[in-house]
Amino acid sequence: MSLGRFGVVLDSAVEENVRAVFGAEGQRWIEELPGVVAVLKPRWGLREFSAPFRGGTHAYVAVVLRNDRRLAVLKVPMVDEENVAEATALHAYDGDGAVRLLEYDPGSGAMLLELADPGTALLTQPGFPSLEGRPENAEKVALACSLYRRLRRPLPAVPPKFPPLPPATDLIAALRLRLADPDPALAPLLSDRLREQVAYRCAELATFDGPPLIVNRDTHLGNIVAAKREPWLLIDPKPCLGEAAFDAGFLLMIQVQSRPTREHADTVVTATAAALAVDPARARGWALLRTVEEMTWAAEDEDAEMLALHTSVAYALADLPFT
Repeated sequence: MSLGRFGVVLDSAVEENVRAVFGAEGQRWIEELPGVVAVLKPRWGLREFSAPFRGGTHAYVAVVLRNDRRLAVLKVPMVDEENVAEATALHAYDGDGAVRLLEYDPGSGAMLLELADPGTALLTQPGFPSLEGRPENAEKVALACSLYRRLRRPLPAVPPKFPPLPPATDLIAALRLRLADPDPALAPLLSDRLREQVAYRCAELATFDGPPLIVNRDTHLGNIVAAKREPWLLIDPKPCLGEAAFDAGFLLMIQVQSRPTREHADTVVTATAAALAVDPARARGWALLRTVEEMTWAAEDEDAEMLALHTSVAYALADLPFT
């Protein structure tokens, strides 16, 4: 990888996404980014920078050479409700199954991270629909499940500068609010029986089954990369505090996308719940809630293609006919 005196320039796709999603706040973050990095350079001993990584959504990420001649990764995120506690989780993992957190700046959310080399993803993501549910990727899903089981743990004591982990039940509260007055594009897709199932799952999952653990919102296989210190390491966690079955929610949802039928949903729920050592009914419940959450976002974004995909997955997970 080539390093040098690269200016702090965002990948064009990241810049476009930040402006579109975060509006004026995102524009301010873009404008302030060079100043943030300029302050961190002497503080963290950063000498040379690679060109920014591509493929992300709302963070500046680049390989850096430190004064001690070691390589690391500088990540400056546009902080939002999902990534606000990323540094807290990495501090808690302490390199056990995830990249090490080397430095953290609470003011900007910037992190200096261990470089995972070669950094090849366990499964390259094309976006939605994802590839995790295809038969040829079953072993990779099982490997990911073993890593997520290892990463689950109670939150240890962390220094006050680290943000608290949001509870997974925040997702339930937000979903109830959205469904109370659904987007006009969404309302016709919510049958009475689907609403009943979602309401039941919201009530059931609002109380954790077991102690609160560090779990992840974004359990796709693109966030697990090859490294030298360990065969595979987690990057880019989106942590919260929740029950063990929460980890299954997103991972099940994206597996069902490859074939959104009741039969396929049953197959992946059984296999994934067993691999994660969690209750299959609760895993399926979290998957349904995560999918309906995606439906609400697709409706708000006026993305008809994604709304249709997530709707078909929701009805497959709910074991309901959809016409």
